[in-house]
Amino acid sequence: MATTLQASLDRLRATRVWKSIFRRGPAVTNRSRSQAVFGNLFLHWLPVKVREKALTVRASYYLGSISFLLFIALTVTGILLMFYYHPAVPQAYRDMKDLRFVVSNGVFLRNVHRLAAHLMVLLVFWHMFHVFYRGGYKPPHEFNWVVGVILLLLTLFLSYTGYLLPWDQLAFWAITVGSNIISAMPFVGSKMRFILLGGNVVGENALLRFYVLHVVVLPLAAFFFIGVHFWRVQKDGGLTVRSKNDGKK
Repeated sequence: MATTLQASLDRLRATRVWKSIFRRGPAVTNRSRSQAVFGNLFLHWLPVKVREKALTVRASYYLGSISFLLFIALTVTGILLMFYYHPAVPQAYRDMKDLRFVVSNGVFLRNVHRLAAHLMVLLVFWHMFHVFYRGGYKPPHEFNWVVGVILLLLTLFLSYTGYLLPWDQLAFWAITVGSNIISAMPFVGSKMRFILLGGNVVGENALLRFYVLHVVVLPLAAFFFIGVHFWRVQKDGGLTVRSKNDGKK
């Protein structure tokens, strides 16, 4: 039994998926233990050794960096907006009105948050298209490509959950249409809609759930995957920039 289990583990470690995620073998010797420590994201945020091409100035580097800076701007402005916002009906709409007419610089704060969210979605898509064009899904970058896809989905979910928070007619009917589309999924659609909204209609339960997802769950997940993404960029190196003579003999 133990021999069969060990053979299965050996076959799993020999697969391409395993080697893409785990760059080293099990920590059974002093050398492998040291390598595991040096490669740990939480023990060493900045890598000990960086490839030279990872420091090359590229358009894709700036796209990812600007997306991260927009995420930081969204975090800061979102925390400030939380001081004035209550996720309750109908207080949420009244808070939005106060931010526009009562709170000093409230319109500026909300518009910065809104525009940064739109730009982040645009730049993350642009970044993904550029990396795909450069072959960023190929070895040894395939695992980091999957992490990038997860970050794209998190960005879209953050934008979607934040859409309901103003609690106006546009937000209400947009989420109603979106949740109805989710309910059209085979087998699990109606259950997913019920879990997302906390009921059968877009009401206060839905507003509270969207608020918790928008300010706690999704940002924490995004911070984690951004850290993994940046760490793997440094470990795997950047994408090779194509020259004009590529493909010519």
